[in-house]
Amino acid sequence: MQQRVGSFSSLEEGKEPIVRIINQPNRAFPLRLLQFLLLLLGLAIVFSFLSLYASRYLKVPNEINVIQSRFQPCAQEPKNLESWIRPPSKLLHHMNDSELFWRASFVPRIKNYPFKRSPKIAFMFLTRGPLPMAPLWEKFFNGNEKFYSIYVHSLPSYQPDFSPSSVFYGRQIPSQVAEWGMMSMCDAERRLLANALLDISNEWFVLLSEACIPLQNFSIVYRYISRSRFSFIGSFDEPGPYGRGRYNEKMSPEVNITNWRKGSQWFEINRKLAVDIVQDSVYYPKFEQFCRPACYVDEHYFPTMLSIESPHLLANRSLTWVDWSRGGAHPATFGKSDITEMFFKKIFEGKPCLYNNQPTSLCFLFARKFAPSALDHLLQHSSKFFGF
Repeated sequence: MQQRVGSFSSLEEGKEPIVRIINQPNRAFPLRLLQFLLLLLGLAIVFSFLSLYASRYLKVPNEINVIQSRFQPCAQEPKNLESWIRPPSKLLHHMNDSELFWRASFVPRIKNYPFKRSPKIAFMFLTRGPLPMAPLWEKFFNGNEKFYSIYVHSLPSYQPDFSPSSVFYGRQIPSQVAEWGMMSMCDAERRLLANALLDISNEWFVLLSEACIPLQNFSIVYRYISRSRFSFIGSFDEPGPYGRGRYNEKMSPEVNITNWRKGSQWFEINRKLAVDIVQDSVYYPKFEQFCRPACYVDEHYFPTMLSIESPHLLANRSLTWVDWSRGGAHPATFGKSDITEMFFKKIFEGKPCLYNNQPTSLCFLFARKFAPSALDHLLQHSSKFFGF
């Protein structure tokens, strides 16, 4: 009992019991831990401020350099007029026909050009493979580099071997197979026009084959085409079986029998008509579906469409001389033995025609079809026959 009273009295007197004295060291330990944690927190805050200061004044310029390098292509966007009007440096591209035709259909809304422009003739060669008459064309083009451009559409499998000094070097466009009398032939012609339209300096467009030759020197050809108020594409209403007889009534109402026209495949047109052909989506489906052999679409599509849309711009004749007198589905081909002065005199002094609504004896600037065997004689007598 005495021990219990003593213990109780000690509580009453304000003295702590032995148990509380024993636990005192356990209370001091958390206080030291708390002080240590506060010290670490303070150091962390100081370090954070130092890191922020260092990243702001030392590291950010390096990050800015990285951002600028990522957006470097933006600095290459067109910033002056020259960047917009410069023709493609290479003709090969990865656009499909839909993308190409859409891009080629861009038309300036203001007719007056705000820069000095030398209008060019685009010479478009639709071929199967080689250009046997290339040496003759080289002589024709020589010295007139500012006034022409060249485009070649051949079979996709053909690999040209022109030397770097040739005017035909690098002038091959992305191509597809073109079959005679089928819509793929017109597709190839539209492809040539679309690629040529990418050069804003091309104002006139001449379609030629590998068997075509020039009949005049470049100066006469350029002057003749550039001064004409009309484009040279045949567009005739032929009543017989090879004209209206090829019409399919399912082509109406876009194309009626009274609209049906026939003309030569080989044409010369201005930029306005070239754009009309490339952007056409009204007549193309009708001809693709309903003009198939014995309806030869390359003889009817462009003549019919253009006679409906722009009859006032057509001269209704071709600039390319062809001889159909021998009959058959294809014109006559001329070789080495045909290359005489009398042969070309017959072409030059043929039936007169109209030029800007005035009669003239100069009706043809080009001719076909010429075999490779004719090349040497043509080169030998080009000065006498053609003036170059």
